[in-house]
Amino acid sequence: MTTTYTARPIDRSALEELRTTDDAGRPLSPFTDDEGGAPLRCCLRRSAPGERIALVSYAPLRRWAAESGVDPGAYDEQGPVFIHAQECAGPRSDGLPFADAHRTLRRYSADGRILGGTLVDAPDDIALHNAFDDPAVALVHVRAVEYGCFLYEVGRD
Repeated sequence: MTTTYTARPIDRSALEELRTTDDAGRPLSPFTDDEGGAPLRCCLRRSAPGERIALVSYAPLRRWAAESGVDPGAYDEQGPVFIHAQECAGPRSDGLPFADAHRTLRRYSADGRILGGTLVDAPDDIALHNAFDDPAVALVHVRAVEYGCFLYEVGRD
């Protein structure tokens, strides 16, 4: 049986908050991306030259933990992510984004604790199926290897 997994961008309500004040309490500071290529977490694609974007601090577990009624403790980390400076259309594809390089799949339990991580050549359905083989895994964060940045979340459908 084949299972497919869906990459989840940052939730629209979280994006609204981040476009005012990020998770570190800093105001939005948009800029024009002259070069393009920034991995946008709002629409799960790379930016195009000339787009207005912002680099914000985002705590990827914080809102999930609050909705789930758990305390992520020290795993409530913040890190930099790129987003459009204004609302965008969201993801344009159902595929797994940013699958063009090595990635880390970080697995989390239902109580917000890290269960482990795996380095993969590129995220795909097989790698995600393997990550979710453990029934204790509630969600997976896909992260860049180079900087450890959060790229997107994948949950059980």
